[in-house]
Amino acid sequence: MSRASLGEYNDLGDRWFIEFMALCAWPGTVHALAWDSPLTRRVVMTNKKKIQVPLQADDIASLCAGDGVLLSGTIYTARDQAHLRICEMIEAGEKLPVDLDGQVVYYCGPTPANARAIGSCGPTTSSRMDPFTPAFLEIGMKGMIGKGRRSTEVVAAVKKAKAVYFVAPGGAGAYLSERVKSCEVVAFADLGPEAIYELVVEDFPVVVAIDSEGNDLYAGLQN
Repeated sequence: MSRASLGEYNDLGDRWFIEFMALCAWPGTVHALAWDSPLTRRVVMTNKKKIQVPLQADDIASLCAGDGVLLSGTIYTARDQAHLRICEMIEAGEKLPVDLDGQVVYYCGPTPANARAIGSCGPTTSSRMDPFTPAFLEIGMKGMIGKGRRSTEVVAAVKKAKAVYFVAPGGAGAYLSERVKSCEVVAFADLGPEAIYELVVEDFPVVVAIDSEGNDLYAGLQN
């Protein structure tokens, strides 16, 4: 992928996501992000950390805002409607269809599979899940993947729960699908793309946006 083609992507103005995607596609080289902005200057992809999911406490504690990470293991997708249903079940004291203790939830509604295990599977805007996030953290969720900044309430909840929020490259759903090795609906099949899917991923590229100490990659940036 050329620098020119990278520049054609400007999803929410966060072109650094796409540069990061390219860096993950070309391992073994020391890189620094090229675009000169307050956000890109905070993310330097020198040594990408390889982390297994579900997350372990020691791994979470080792991550700092701005770290590049390659995730491998099992994660779960959930968007707006799945979050709403889970929260309603929590309030009603019902048994949840998925045990989220220690798990990573990916804010994604994948397209139907084609020749790969899954269709395009880029992240959706994380702020839509902000009202539900504290409840998910209280039941043991330890990681989230999405795109964009989070509310101050979510930042505080992430710190309290000693969890982590990752961002994935926006506008790169086809590339990310290559990192998904298997995909299975495990809850709320009637929601279609917004069902909860279990994904097995390998070297799935993300950046730590909020670490377990509450350090926020987006802090101080203008909207």
